[in-house]
Amino acid sequence: MFFLCVFLQLAALERQIFDFLGFQWAPILGNFLQIIVVILGLFGTIQFRPRYIVVYTVWTALWVTWNVFIICFYLEVGGLSKETDLMTFNISMHRSWWREHGPGCIRRVVRPSAPGILEDYSYVSVTGCIIDFQYLEVIHSAIQILLSV
Repeated sequence: MFFLCVFLQLAALERQIFDFLGFQWAPILGNFLQIIVVILGLFGTIQFRPRYIVVYTVWTALWVTWNVFIICFYLEVGGLSKETDLMTFNISMHRSWWREHGPGCIRRVVRPSAPGILEDYSYVSVTGCIIDFQYLEVIHSAIQILLSV
């Protein structure tokens, strides 16, 4: 049980880092809660606190559901679109960090040459990715589900 909790913590921490890099606030909140509840679940197991174990069990069901939603979101199942600002609570236009920094991706910034466009505005072109970003996000969620079950 201890090693499983350590793997859960490391996986959630890794995911938290990449969600922070992409400014995806909904997953950041979920990952933060996952880290806290796994700590409480481990404490409840070691100290035999049944209420903590129940909280951990209920949270695990919610965590699996959240990860299934993320898989559906990035695979665009049921009318969901990965192009929406749902993961950022419609606060910003940020996307998955993996979109531009995936394995093998070549990122090229093109500055606009048209007059009247702000200097800090740029278009990012990404080519040559070994695996598309949505599949990396799906793999992350699948690993979370496997570790939770």
